[in-house]
Amino acid sequence: MTVRRSALALAASAAALATALASAAPAAVAAPSPSPKPVIPSGLYGTKDPAYDGVWRQSLSFLAQLTQKVRPAEKSVEWLLGQQCDSGAFPSYRPDPAEACGTQTMLDTNATAAAVQALDALGDRQEAVEKSVVWLKTVQNADGGWGYNPGSPSDTNSTAIVIGALAGAGEAPGEVRSTAGKSPYDALVTFSIPCGQPGGGAFAYQPDKKGKLVANGDATAAGVLGGLGKGLVAAGPEPVRAPACEKAKGAALSPDQSARNGAFYLAGALARTGHLDLPPMPGAESTKPLPDVGNTADAVVALAGAGHKDAAEGAIDWLEKNAAPWAKEGGPAAYAQLILAARATGADPRAFGGIDLVHHLNATGPAPAVDPLNPDTSASPSPSPSATDSSGSAESSDTSEKDDDGGVGVWWIVGVFFVASVGVGFLLSSRKRNQQS
Repeated sequence: MTVRRSALALAASAAALATALASAAPAAVAAPSPSPKPVIPSGLYGTKDPAYDGVWRQSLSFLAQLTQKVRPAEKSVEWLLGQQCDSGAFPSYRPDPAEACGTQTMLDTNATAAAVQALDALGDRQEAVEKSVVWLKTVQNADGGWGYNPGSPSDTNSTAIVIGALAGAGEAPGEVRSTAGKSPYDALVTFSIPCGQPGGGAFAYQPDKKGKLVANGDATAAGVLGGLGKGLVAAGPEPVRAPACEKAKGAALSPDQSARNGAFYLAGALARTGHLDLPPMPGAESTKPLPDVGNTADAVVALAGAGHKDAAEGAIDWLEKNAAPWAKEGGPAAYAQLILAARATGADPRAFGGIDLVHHLNATGPAPAVDPLNPDTSASPSPSPSATDSSGSAESSDTSEKDDDGGVGVWWIVGVFFVASVGVGFLLSSRKRNQQS
């Protein structure tokens, strides 16, 4: 979650990098062949390549729909379940669910934690939820936290989303101990920047190469929810006091204190312009920061979850006026983020800036089994796996309208690789939630 970039920003960056590289390449070098168009499974939301965010965007879509009493089609639920490995882990995307997960399968703690929250919210997939929770416990780092992939160093975003998954599944995160006796909260508070320092109150994604903590808006939004023991769907009490940054009263901050301090940082950042900013993309001509729509939506949810909805009002107004093009480009994960932000603050997701976010989200996948406001467009509910009656299947209920999807809710890695065999080239792997600013 460190820097959540829109698909448009990524495309602009890729174009700038391609231009720069092409100008330095030998004239005889042929351009690389375009990648084949990915095959999108019929139960998956969105139309863009799911390689890095398939499980994430599906899970976020379910969570947003369920807050609006929309029940996803059974084929969509079965697709998500089919992504789970026998161990209980989820990869970012599994092209062939019939092929068993192996040593080359890139297991993903973030996708697993998001799937746990989505399947738990569905209410009838507890066996899958429990398997994933067991797996998450087995890959906990010694410091109590989690990294993006098993064995990678702990970071704020991964640790926070796993905390939310554990809490939602009925676990007490503070009692989930590593082999060294550390809890997830022990790890989380180490990423909190002390009050009075630059970026005081914020969370860093990870310490930088010199061990310094650098404020990160996306990590802060995640850290606030993690410190409060809340998941991706969050709301809080009515505001009772303004956010404040408090120094540790003991040897270290408590999880709640770190969350409150993070809310203080987010409130201040949003008060300036109504939105968070993206740092300039590599190779971009302009060094002017761009508005970060996705992280702004996450910051709104975090502030509401901490009981500071009033501090998020300006950001919600800004999102209503400016987020529609971003959501259209981003697809299901983007629509889901906006729905969760609207819900957290009491705004209407079905009339958000003049558009029906729920309708647009529904249109990115198979017709829902249940949509209370649009019963005529809902598919007949499919039976549960234990049912003997096979009538009412949603197998043929795909909607004809599919909004594009860029997996905007995901933590991305942008990798540029020079390929010696062709002289020059690059690969842009859009893994938004795993790139540090």
